[in-house]
Amino acid sequence: MNYWTQSPENIYVAAHRGWRDKYPENTIEAFKAALTLDVDQLETDVRVTKDGELVLIHDKTVDRTTNATGFVCDFTLAELKELDAGNGTKIPTLIEFMELVKDHPTITLDIELKEYPIDGRDAIAYDVCDRVLKIIDDYGFTDRCVLNTWNGKLHEYINDKYGNKYKQHLYYPIRHLGEVTRDPYVYGYCTCVFGILDGEVSVEQVKQLHEETGVRLWAGTYAKNEEAIDASIAYGAELITCDNPDEVLEILRKKGLHK
Repeated sequence: MNYWTQSPENIYVAAHRGWRDKYPENTIEAFKAALTLDVDQLETDVRVTKDGELVLIHDKTVDRTTNATGFVCDFTLAELKELDAGNGTKIPTLIEFMELVKDHPTITLDIELKEYPIDGRDAIAYDVCDRVLKIIDDYGFTDRCVLNTWNGKLHEYINDKYGNKYKQHLYYPIRHLGEVTRDPYVYGYCTCVFGILDGEVSVEQVKQLHEETGVRLWAGTYAKNEEAIDASIAYGAELITCDNPDEVLEILRKKGLHK
């Protein structure tokens, strides 16, 4: 089955950390709520605990999203499970997330790898990456997932080790990826485009990138209202990652751009 039928005429909607505007981010509750909207994709973030468990949390600390303080990597899974992630919710594991989505017939995933090969954590970052990919494979989501990281070195690791087995989700302009040794847009599947609203990049530049490399064009969470969505449509966006999927879906459906 082809899960990737997004196009400028059928713009996918990805729920960023779940239905983040109305539920605590990266919780099972937020993902369940997003699924009721019939979104096309769920986006989430993966970090590793002190005892090596894979959990869904964006920040490197628990300060912003829980009732505690400290680095995620300094907590065991059991300790993290004692925290309140908002309204009594808990920080889920990657396995709990996969159990939620495993029987959903059409959903695609955007998994953001938050452990980077920096500050002496190269081995940890690569191990986490490999383990995440194995879980994706084990649940049958190899063809239904894009891998996302803001680290060019980690993108190159995936491409070097696995070739084109996994779809890679990049960022544009290239500065968002940090250090790179080759053109990532050549092997990348898609790229979120930034800088359109503030004029850092032009529609012409973005369209040229697509024409030269074939990388598919996506929009980030800035596309949350009709004006920003129209700006994304202008450069050919095929997917919008958003915190307010209910509102974005309504706007796209009104325009006849979500099937």
